[in-house]
Amino acid sequence: MHSWLPVLLNAYAIMDEGVKRDIKKYEKLGRRLACRRGCSSCCKTHRDIPVYPIEIVGIYWYVIEKVKEPLRAKIKASLISHNRGDFCPFLIDEVCSIYPVRPLACRQFNVFNRPCSAGEDPFYTRPEDVLKPSEHYLGKALYETTPFYNVYTDEERVDFINSGRLNSLVR
Repeated sequence: MHSWLPVLLNAYAIMDEGVKRDIKKYEKLGRRLACRRGCSSCCKTHRDIPVYPIEIVGIYWYVIEKVKEPLRAKIKASLISHNRGDFCPFLIDEVCSIYPVRPLACRQFNVFNRPCSAGEDPFYTRPEDVLKPSEHYLGKALYETTPFYNVYTDEERVDFINSGRLNSLVR
């Protein structure tokens, strides 16, 4: 197994746990998660998703090692024809083709109460319906990834995140 893969998967597990807890808090307040498989509204309206280098490596690995034909050919064609400003090239037939390794930003974006309208970005149109994820879990997930960047000690890891150096690597 690749040494970076458990690091990435652990970071995703941490973030997923935090998002799951946050969703439960919203649901206890009577709010209903509107996101469902095949919705894909956010994949079309958000044109500039922050992706960390370790996530890019994970996506590359997943497409090469785990995705089978004919889906892999569809992803390749989508990537070849993709232009800056287009919607996510991994959205294939209205479904996220890289869902198990989707970026942290995608994992955190959840909408409540009603599905998004075509072209709607609820972050702007109804921010009260957008999950405000726990900074604690995001921090823990990012902390988990720092060995990928050759940052190991606790002090260096915290500084790497808090100083913005990790975020400066986002593409």
